[in-house]
Amino acid sequence: MNLLDIRNLSIELETTNQNILAVDRVSLSMKEGEVRGLVGESGSGKSLLAQAIIGVLEDKWHVHADRFHWRGIDLLRLDIEERKNILCRDIAMIFQEPMASLDPTTTIGEQLAEAIDSKQLSGFFWQKQQQRKEAVIRLLHKVGIKKHIQCMKSYPHQLTEAICQRVMIAIALASRPVLLIADEPTAAMESTNQGQIFRLLASLNQLKNMSILLISHDLENITHWTNTITVMYSGQFVEAGTTEQIFNKPLHPYTKALVDSSPKANLQLPSKSRLMTLPGSIPILQHLPIGCRLGPRCPRAQRACVEAPKVQNFHGHKVSCHFSLKDTY
Repeated sequence: MNLLDIRNLSIELETTNQNILAVDRVSLSMKEGEVRGLVGESGSGKSLLAQAIIGVLEDKWHVHADRFHWRGIDLLRLDIEERKNILCRDIAMIFQEPMASLDPTTTIGEQLAEAIDSKQLSGFFWQKQQQRKEAVIRLLHKVGIKKHIQCMKSYPHQLTEAICQRVMIAIALASRPVLLIADEPTAAMESTNQGQIFRLLASLNQLKNMSILLISHDLENITHWTNTITVMYSGQFVEAGTTEQIFNKPLHPYTKALVDSSPKANLQLPSKSRLMTLPGSIPILQHLPIGCRLGPRCPRAQRACVEAPKVQNFHGHKVSCHFSLKDTY
């Protein structure tokens, strides 16, 4: 049984003129202990999808799905409060902008202490305060913050963005979630510190069997840490499969372009040469192409692409394309 099973999820943005379909019938499933990457350019709808899963989108966003199951429970049949209770208990998310996510009026120590579930504490009430403090210190050390006393007394604006990102990771881990959604968890960090965070997430997956949805725009970077990968473009599902399938035998022209633009694929490229890229840029929400949204940029586009392609499944390797690259291998 899948831990998370979402089928044909759509997210519409309500505007004064007409609703905009920002995410168009995307399916996503995760098994227990799986580390899945969610990849795409900025503006592809990755963060929107993650926020829809945990239910933190604003009222102007309307979410629809054919299926939304969590551990076999149909969340669509539950009221909002019941759904939130289940998701807040089992799922945690590391947001992309830590400075905007932390409370500016409360110290880091207080915010971390509040995130720790009372069920993790034992003994009499006067013992729990010390246990909570010790748990906060352990969390800070776990994410690489050694000066815990200074950090606990500080407010978010007194810390760097990289330290705030580590604090956000600590808050997410405080509840011991079953599924951790990490939205660009190392975006504000130097490359030397990124490996430390990824190794921490990998150890949590291996030792605690924590499932992780790792969101990134860098395909090559997350191939070292994921079992499976889902690729999105402009709010549409593009391709999904094992990490090896996606990186070594991509079936979609967009995924192929992501792989070809990675440093690993260009080791033999002469100095100062241009990397392989698709022409144009990702469309804005107000001017989305009809059918396959990659059409205006796709080197294999034909007349049939004005209609949205159906998902094809090749032994677990799924692709949404009228003219996939399957025959080229």
